[in-house]
Amino acid sequence: MRITNTSKQANKADSSVEHHVENRAGRKLLKAAEAFAVESVARSWWHVGSTFSLMIAALIGAGMAPWWPLQVALSILAGLLLVRAFITYHDYMHKAILHDSQLAKWLFRLYAAFALTPPRSWRKSHNYHHGHVGKITDACIGAFPIITTKMWQVASKWQRLQYRIQRHPLIVLLGYITIFAYSICLESLFRNPARHWDSGLVLLIHAALISVLWIFGGFSLVLFVVFLPMLIASALGSYLFFAQHSFEHMNILKSEDWTFDRAALESSSYLKLNRIMRWFTGNIGYHHIHHLNVRIPFYRLPEAMEAIPELQSPPTTTLKLRDIINCFRSSLWDENLQRMVSFRYAKQMA
Repeated sequence: MRITNTSKQANKADSSVEHHVENRAGRKLLKAAEAFAVESVARSWWHVGSTFSLMIAALIGAGMAPWWPLQVALSILAGLLLVRAFITYHDYMHKAILHDSQLAKWLFRLYAAFALTPPRSWRKSHNYHHGHVGKITDACIGAFPIITTKMWQVASKWQRLQYRIQRHPLIVLLGYITIFAYSICLESLFRNPARHWDSGLVLLIHAALISVLWIFGGFSLVLFVVFLPMLIASALGSYLFFAQHSFEHMNILKSEDWTFDRAALESSSYLKLNRIMRWFTGNIGYHHIHHLNVRIPFYRLPEAMEAIPELQSPPTTTLKLRDIINCFRSSLWDENLQRMVSFRYAKQMA
């Protein structure tokens, strides 16, 4: 009997500990995540080196392959590798990997020119995004805007049209032009040329590369080495970003309730992918963890999720057609229902 009581007490204590761990929030949760915000330089270089080597090989192969179906296949592969390379660039800009390396600095600057992601513009807009995710804002800075149904009802026809355009699937599909070339590069350059001179430089280098390839190999070479890989990478990357902060079960927080941990866990999705797509997307599907601590290297995000119980039940989406449609339908925040709703629903409630 004594042994049984002791066992019950132990189980009760274990249950109490588990309950405590499962309910960590705020500073305690941020502290738990800090343990994973430590990189292995050797591991970082392995991921960066292998990714860039494969990407360059795929681009060269796409340009030189003698058979056009093989060129298409290699272009698609290069596009997927561009996405993975972008995640390494993204982590470098967050100082999660290789931030003290001069070699990495110049490697990523060259990548930025090819992928139309000038460091100054990207850093400014992306930092703004991290500080405002999960908030209502009609500002389209570093993110797709989200407004409430009440804001929608009082908006003018022009404001509604702008909002619809900014969140339209075609904007995501044509992200090469609409998001990377225009929003990230041209808009920042027009807004402040002195500060965002690197946007102009990136555009010039990108255009120069296209021109050189066209001179030596014609439209076909440009298509398979630049246009097709960039279209694929930009479309996939743009949708990943869209789905991470505009999905059916997300929560929009009031300003007084907003904290980094709540924004990370309630307003950022976990994009559930198979192992192959997790590799190509550099684990960016673990986006709720990235928002909790931007210094966690992408290759440690799964490790953090496995170790921290609070991170294991995030709002989830996938790349299945049903979930993609639901993400695009989740267009407005209804304050009464406390959930995302469609334009059709808002029209019916008007």
